[in-house]
Amino acid sequence: MKTFVLCKLTPGKEQTAVRTIRSLEGVTEVYMVFGGWDMILAAESDTVDKLSNLIVARIRAVDGVSATETLVTTNL
Repeated sequence: MKTFVLCKLTPGKEQTAVRTIRSLEGVTEVYMVFGGWDMILAAESDTVDKLSNLIVARIRAVDGVSATETLVTTNL
């Protein structure tokens, strides 16, 4: 299952947060963007439980991540 996670980052902590997130197992791509969100990342997992753990316990726990919104892909 592939997801995209939109992240808001704390000013001054962006570089450290991005470096940490890029090193997380399951995170496949990371992009800094302009607009309402500061970063978009792509992540892959084979179960919802693993995906939930990655987002809730690991990405949201990164110092400098202040908010997230998760977009789970689907096949229609």
